[in-house]
Amino acid sequence: MTEEEKRILKARALALAREPVVQVTEALIDVVEFSLATERYGFETHYVQEVVPFKELTPVPCTPPFFTGIVNVRGRMIALMDLKTYFDLPANGLHDLHKVIILHSAEMDLGILADDVGGVRRVPVSQLQASLPTLSRIGQEYLRGVTGDRLVVLDAARILGDPKIIVQEEVAT
Repeated sequence: MTEEEKRILKARALALAREPVVQVTEALIDVVEFSLATERYGFETHYVQEVVPFKELTPVPCTPPFFTGIVNVRGRMIALMDLKTYFDLPANGLHDLHKVIILHSAEMDLGILADDVGGVRRVPVSQLQASLPTLSRIGQEYLRGVTGDRLVVLDAARILGDPKIIVQEEVAT
């Protein structure tokens, strides 16, 4: 064997003996983006069951102001929550251009009224920052984070599990 062949074999052996380079992939979340008032918000897609157009609303008496009423979605009665009222954001009235984002958890389904739905986008978890000072109306407990381009990612699990949204009034007989 020549010296050149020995050198080539040694180089190949060293290349094969090296530890494999493992690429670390960044954690990503898929988010349904929607608008409320003049801001953009999002929910993680695994909480979003579907998005439907806003149609007929049935008001329900004796509920907090942030509950708009109930909507019928293919035979299911879904409570509809207005986050603008809940977070004390500017309201612009109801119209047929609104969308209903139906959030789902093991405990409940809840409709969230949105001015518009922009679609789904992928957000790196590392880019989520703490709240901005301009978002002081929204409590920190409901925020997952804010992206650099000001998309406010809300924590759907916290909203769905919030005891303040559960109405359990009984009518006295």
